[in-house]
Amino acid sequence: MPVKVKYLILGGGPSGLILAANLLKSGEKSFLILEKENEPGGLCRSREIDHSMLDIGGGHFLDVRNRKVLDFVFGFLPENEWERFDRISKIRTPKFEIDYPYEANIWQLPVDEQIEHLKSISNAGSNIGRRQPEKFSEWITWKLGSVIAHNYMLPYNSKIFSDVRLDKLGTYWLYKLPNVSFEDTLRSCLLNKPCGTLPAHSQFYYPRKYGYGEVFSRIADFIGKDKILLNYSVKTIEVDHLGVNNEIFAEKIITTIPWPELLTSRSIPVEIRRIIRQLRYSSIDITYRSSNQSTNAHWTYFPDENLPYHRLLFRHNFIAGAKGYWEETNSRRVVDGQPCTHHNEYAYPINTRHKPEVILKIMDWAKSFSIFSLGRWGEWEHMNSDVAMNRAINLADHLVSA
Repeated sequence: MPVKVKYLILGGGPSGLILAANLLKSGEKSFLILEKENEPGGLCRSREIDHSMLDIGGGHFLDVRNRKVLDFVFGFLPENEWERFDRISKIRTPKFEIDYPYEANIWQLPVDEQIEHLKSISNAGSNIGRRQPEKFSEWITWKLGSVIAHNYMLPYNSKIFSDVRLDKLGTYWLYKLPNVSFEDTLRSCLLNKPCGTLPAHSQFYYPRKYGYGEVFSRIADFIGKDKILLNYSVKTIEVDHLGVNNEIFAEKIITTIPWPELLTSRSIPVEIRRIIRQLRYSSIDITYRSSNQSTNAHWTYFPDENLPYHRLLFRHNFIAGAKGYWEETNSRRVVDGQPCTHHNEYAYPINTRHKPEVILKIMDWAKSFSIFSLGRWGEWEHMNSDVAMNRAINLADHLVSA
């Protein structure tokens, strides 16, 4: 017998779970989540490894700034079950280690290095009024100066986005980078302390006893097993009559799964399938190491292109009683024979130059059939989990009030 619901949610990751929980809180019970894995949580799942939890999708942390998201999350995992941290993250180059953000901590370097960095920043195109370039590598140098660009930003992005050449990346998403003024940098060097804008996650929450996935496990429990269909792959989507696999039908579909997963759906027009094929993404392997590192950092970035991984996360510094750390490595950079604790096929959407217009065409087409796009993969945006949760809350409010 075909199943019919009001809302059919594709994907049981953070976005799908938060959306469903908000629908339920609003009194709406006619919905169903379809999840291809044997457990919900998506990229935010955690598993016990070596007697402590490890986040198999990489590093995820709860920013302290969005009160609406915090109130929602603390309704499932109360605040007293979280630890609040002042972020300690570092950048380790072949020559030195410096606190993140790089530009605010140049004062930690030897004096000769500080002088070279200050000269570079003072000559950066953004500081001397040069026109903003369009190519990614030129933009980074224009924004930060040649020294920071070549020591950190260019090699790091080359590692994390090994799937494309850097100049195929757009610059529209780099608004997150703070302004690097010569004055702030000089002031920090003179005062021996960071000056300027603090980065996202300058403070964050992480569960005291659990992995980050605990909150999504509890949200899934609230939603109920009868509302989450696990081990269910979306093979086709029937656009004209809003169905999935010709088995489950809805008045509205909300998709949080990667668009390339729907390419086999013949009801999607050829032109839209052609556009979907233009979307690019990175795969990431997570590898656990049992030894402790001599560091107080929560995580460290590695722009050194001779090393396969781009980030290490030291769980012994943010999970009480834990040991060890895990590596994040772009799957294209994994050395043959290297052990892998978990492979994430879809890890990071890649912000290619034409992505905004590509994803807008896809989303507009989908919405015309009452298919809504949500989350990192539905919107094809490299968003942190708190941003994804906020958008899910907003979409749920929109749907129930429509």
